[in-house]
Amino acid sequence: MHRWAAVGMIVLATTVLAACAGNAGPDSPAAADPAGTWGDTSMTSEPSLVLSADGKLTGTDGCNRLTGSWNADEHTGDHADGSPIAFADVASTRMMCQDVDTWLSNLATGTISGDTLTVFDKSGAEIGTLPRTE
Repeated sequence: MHRWAAVGMIVLATTVLAACAGNAGPDSPAAADPAGTWGDTSMTSEPSLVLSADGKLTGTDGCNRLTGSWNADEHTGDHADGSPIAFADVASTRMMCQDVDTWLSNLATGTISGDTLTVFDKSGAEIGTLPRTE
């Protein structure tokens, strides 16, 4: 009798652990796909990014052109909400533009929540947001 009780406990424990470690169910929200256009690319005086599916990024901070790469990484930053993104090898032109806030040129990481990309600098401070436009 004790043997059957022990076997039952092992089966129950295994079932609970498997359920906890399993993949997200069909009702769980999927991580947002970062690939796409963020911000209005037709407004060259406004910040925007295009994240290509191949991991390349292009864009503007509203003055300077940006180019680099990105990757979705679950270990990026300390941002608890949203799908994390790491930006790397970002290069920028250095044009002098008056009355333009070039915050986007300081991008280091980001998160996506719904249709909003929140951008953070190297220190982890939020520096701005961009809406998904495509």
